[in-house]
Amino acid sequence: MALYTRESKDRVRDAVDFVELVSARTELRRAGPARYEGLCPFHEERSPSFGIDPGQKVYYCFGCQASGDVFTFVQEVEGVDFKGALELLADRFGVELQREEEDPQEAERRRRRERLLELLARTTAYYERYLWDSEEAERAREYLLGRGLEEEILREFRVGYAPSAWDRVLSASRQGGFSEQELYATGLAQRSKENGRPYDRFRSRIMFPLADVRGRVLGFGARAMREEQKPKYLNTSDNDVYHKGMHLYGADLARPHAARAGQAILCEGYTDVIALHQAGLRNTVGLMGTALTADQVGELARMAQTVLLALDADSAGQEAMLKSAGLAAKRKLELRVVALPAGTDPADLVQREGAEAISAAVEEAVPFVRFRVERTLAGGDHGSPEGRDKMVQELRPVFAMLAPSAMRLELTRLVSGRLALPESLMETLLAPQAGKSRMAATTDPSPARTDGLSRREDTERTFLALCIASPEEGEQALASLEVGEHFTSGLLQRAVRHLAAGHLRDPMADPAGLEDGLDGDPQLKGLLAELVVEAGRWTASGRSVRPAMLDVQRLQLELARVDRQIQQARGQQSGEVSELAVKRGEVKLEFDRAQERVLGETSG
Repeated sequence: MALYTRESKDRVRDAVDFVELVSARTELRRAGPARYEGLCPFHEERSPSFGIDPGQKVYYCFGCQASGDVFTFVQEVEGVDFKGALELLADRFGVELQREEEDPQEAERRRRRERLLELLARTTAYYERYLWDSEEAERAREYLLGRGLEEEILREFRVGYAPSAWDRVLSASRQGGFSEQELYATGLAQRSKENGRPYDRFRSRIMFPLADVRGRVLGFGARAMREEQKPKYLNTSDNDVYHKGMHLYGADLARPHAARAGQAILCEGYTDVIALHQAGLRNTVGLMGTALTADQVGELARMAQTVLLALDADSAGQEAMLKSAGLAAKRKLELRVVALPAGTDPADLVQREGAEAISAAVEEAVPFVRFRVERTLAGGDHGSPEGRDKMVQELRPVFAMLAPSAMRLELTRLVSGRLALPESLMETLLAPQAGKSRMAATTDPSPARTDGLSRREDTERTFLALCIASPEEGEQALASLEVGEHFTSGLLQRAVRHLAAGHLRDPMADPAGLEDGLDGDPQLKGLLAELVVEAGRWTASGRSVRPAMLDVQRLQLELARVDRQIQQARGQQSGEVSELAVKRGEVKLEFDRAQERVLGETSG
């Protein structure tokens, strides 16, 4: 895989507005000159424990211990690797990336992909111009505008029209220097079965560009405009750049809105998505003509923790959602259903009754499990024991998604009442089958703490945070300690060596000699991020770090070291125990005096 230069990474880091970046995921408020805080985007909480340092561009959560820098943050929320995070940030903040020397084969694959993406972008622009400028596309314009869609929103989604001629894209692309093989690779052209001649795959169709989260067009969804055209919708087939079921329509436009709202709205059709965006529901995405897939569930989970299904009541999309409910539960996605009038899609509702109608329907969305239960009960045969048994059988996997809760109890009572069966019997009938485990509805997605720190190391961590908060005094304090003696874990020892090497004023600076910088040691990067945010929290309180405070922490480290030496001497039955005990008394006396100085300074 090609690597980008260290200078490129530094330019991206410098260009990022970290407050803006994080604010797309959680509301932040200023809590000091070098600190913002808010609710953690990585776990559920009611009071803020998440903080960022906008200067150092790092974050740390005191609740779940999630930590890192701008790149780690994007990796976590977008589900990409470091390279993907770097590219996303470079695109967003307008930084050109420079590559290191790369393997010739890898370089060739990259160049080929870039050419295919360029070809798709050029074709998108051509289709868009043709929709608005050509006489042939008048009927398509009338259709779109007749559905209540305005030109401004259609242009934002880059909707276009493919002409009826068999070789318009083919000829224009050839003139632009693209080969037939590249046209085949993007799905824009195909060969005739009769004579082998290439021709445009999309003709006389409204073209909906299918893009990734970075807005790069990967393929198209194409709606026929002639009655005899089959199929009604024709999508790009899987190829080198487009893979069916991996993306959501409109995700590049909806992502920041979904993150701020804490919920995403999921539709089926392209015009549904566009209509809801026009109605002000900018957190709407679409299925791209597929049943919901695991990749799309993952994409939804990276957008928001609540998904509202604005799908037809009898649609295959809701059946697919039921099948994928296990994936949603593992990601702790809350699924809710937007009830629509029978035979109506979201675009129809907006067109007939206005934006207020769809907004009201979204506000009244019900939990998915309740919708599923109501639907099963409404459509079942209540007149026979066999019909009631069938409904119970259909509902059992739905209840398997529910942990013991008020919702489960309420729905059990609902089913019991509708089927005229005792509640105790219904609880037994709806329980998971023996030998099968309940779905992991309570799986905790909070980032696990991997920094190797234990409670006994809190003093060491606090000491380092104070050194960062007051770097001049911190340099002197660090110089008086022995790394291997006063710090008990290898991770903390690495942090001390890093900070003592002139990085107290810029803790996130990459150390010399580490090929990938701090990214080559993610545990160290995470710990340093925590220390920076902790230092910011200290200074945000309005307190200044005085030498006596550092002395207290330094002497605590010394006391702990002497205590360890005493325990070791006792284990070896060494005669040093008495000498060490005297030494401990001297350090303890010095520690008490330092504490008195701190109390005197703070009270004064």
